[in-house]
Parts: sequence; C-alpha cells; structure tokens
Amino acid sequence: MDFAFGADDEAFRDEARLWLADHLTGQYRAAGGGPGREHEDTAARLAWERELGRHGWIGLGWETADHGNRRATLTQQVVWAEEYARARAPGRLGHIGENLLAPTLIAYGDKEQQARHLPGIARGEALWCQGYSEPGAGSDLASVRTTAVRDGDGHRVSGQKIWTSLAKDAHWCFVLARTEAGSARHHGLSFLLVPMDQPGRVDVRPIRQMSGTSEFNEVFFDGALAVDVVGGEGNGWQVAMGLLALERGVSTLVQQIGFEEQLRRVIALAVDSGAVDGQDEDPALREGLVRQWAELRTMRWNALRTLGTGDDPGAPSVAKLLWGGWHQRLGELAVQVRGAAAASGPGAWTSSYELDEQQRLFLFTRADTIYGGSDEIQRNIIAERVLGLPREQR
Repeated sequence: MDFAFGADDEAFRDEARLWLADHLTGQYRAAGGGPGREHEDTAARLAWERELGRHGWIGLGWETADHGNRRATLTQQVVWAEEYARARAPGRLGHIGENLLAPTLIAYGDKEQQARHLPGIARGEALWCQGYSEPGAGSDLASVRTTAVRDGDGHRVSGQKIWTSLAKDAHWCFVLARTEAGSARHHGLSFLLVPMDQPGRVDVRPIRQMSGTSEFNEVFFDGALAVDVVGGEGNGWQVAMGLLALERGVSTLVQQIGFEEQLRRVIALAVDSGAVDGQDEDPALREGLVRQWAELRTMRWNALRTLGTGDDPGAPSVAKLLWGGWHQRLGELAVQVRGAAAASGPGAWTSSYELDEQQRLFLFTRADTIYGGSDEIQRNIIAERVLGLPREQR
C-alpha cells in the first residue's frame, strides 16, 4: 500500500508548520495537558483553543458545516494532526466537542441544533464533556440508570456519571439518559445536551488517581435542564453508538505521534543509563524497545489503512486493543529502564507526592486497557459484530 502524501498535502503541511511556528509562543509554548496531564495550564490551553478557532484550525473534518472552520481533505487532516503533535502544542481542551460531539450533531442533529452549538466549538469557546459511564454502567453502557423527564421544551436530568474527562472545565455535557420510564437495556434512551453551569443542579467532583492528579470526575445531576435531544427521543442508543464509532480515526494518529515522543524519551534514558548500547546491556530490555518501535509503526499503517473505510465495526476496536496494550507496555519499560530508582522520587521521604515523567507514565497507563472500552469489550465486539460468533453468555 502507498501511504505517501501528495503535493497538495505537503503544501498544506508547510502552511500548518509555519502557522504553528508563528503562533505557538509564550504561554502557549509552555502549556502542557493531554492524557495524564489534563490538570495542567487550563487557562492557557483555553486561550489556545480560541487562538486555533480564530484562524480556522478547529473542525477541519466537518464536511457539511461552515462556521469559520477550514475545509480539509482526510489526508490533510492527518497532516495537521501530525504537525500539531510534532510541534508539541498544548493538549487539546476542545477535543471532545470538536471530534465527538460536532460530527455527531452533523450526522444526527437538526439544523437548529447545529446552528446553536457548532459555532461555539469552532471558535474554541464551548468546551464539552461526555456523560456516558455510570458506577453500574461502565463497560455495559446499556445499563445506564440516569433518568430524564419532560419539562416543557426540555428535560430534567437526574443521576450520576463517572470517569468524566474535562468535566471541571466543560461548559456542556452530552448525556445518555433513560427518558422512557420502565424501559430496559438499549430501549428508551435519549442523547441529551446539558449546560454545566447550573448551580445546585450539576455537581462536579474530581476523582483523585494513584498518579496524584485528577484527570476524571464524577458528575451528579439533580434535575438539571437539558436543552436538546439529538436524533429524537428514544433513539439515544443509535446516536451514542454512532458517536463511539467516531472516537478513533484521525485523533488516533495524533495520539501515536505523542506515543512516538514518549518512546524516544524512554530509549534515550535506556542509552544514557547503559541498559542499551552499554557494557551492561540488557538484551531483554533492548528486545522490548525494538518491539515497541516496530509495533508503533504497524499501528500507524493500520490507522492510515482504515481511515475513510466507512462503516467498519471492527476497526475502532482493533485500534483500541492495539494502542491500549502498547502504551501499557511502554509504561512498564519506562520504569524497567530506571531500575530500583523507579520505586522512589523527589517526594519519597516527605509528605508530598511527586512523580517523575516515567513514574507518571507507568501509573497512568495501567488504565489504558480499561477506559474508553475495556479490552474484554473490544474483543466481544470483534467476535460478535465482525466474526459473527455467538454472543457471550451473561
């Protein structure tokens, strides 16, 4: 297969690279963020979202929407993603709105809903979070118990969501809730849009992780007003599954460039310590690093191969299985390279809890095979929807 980019793509790459070099300065250059670091520099990253929006870099893949966003082909979207990651630009606060909610509105929402919500996302002003998982409905999403009852032109939402990324900073949440009393499983669900600024109605509580930070939150809704139903009442399962199919795609390539940088740092640490290319070289460690390098290349080719293939129910699950296990193994190698020193840190003998980059990578990646759909769920999807095997006995 030919994975090369054309002349138009390379011209677009030059434009993207020059723009990033000109604008990624000052507070933006120093901002962090991203998986495992979502607590960092939120004010600067929000300002960066608005900078991206002012210049049309949000919503490149919105094929039928025109809200100040540039139009870009699929390969040009890949180019932008690559250059953004290579420039070490800030972790995106607007990812959920731009790459999940917006394509879902374009596919399932009506014109009024699109006009209400897409411009704010395109300007980098409206941040979103995802209200799917609940304490009793994580991998089994059809077991959601959050309810919503009709109230005039809207719905009143009551219940609890958990593992909600960016909920502390989000202005809106899209919520899967049960709108039909007495319904069960996939029936009677609706996809609702809920403003987060409802004091006394929406309560966000950060969840402290073993890495010492709070990437995720639990969110309590107590009669919170939902202003829109996307796709029609009772059709929430179809909309929710359509959104999950959008969760991979181009964003997977952005993620992989970040992985490439993390791998480079682990390899450099191994070389500096003598564990690789030194007198006391560890052959098993070298083999592990080489395997990580080769698997990362394979993941990239697989992601490029599956882009634009249409409705392939197995592609998102294969991608999640590949990168979840790969990233977790990288975390293990990161502390293996450090040896005994990986068990302690700057705050080891004090009351503080400080972690270095490799320790944080190791701890955060323990969740990679769980969040976003556990490995077990992904294998079930492949077995049942792709291979046609009998459903697992429950």
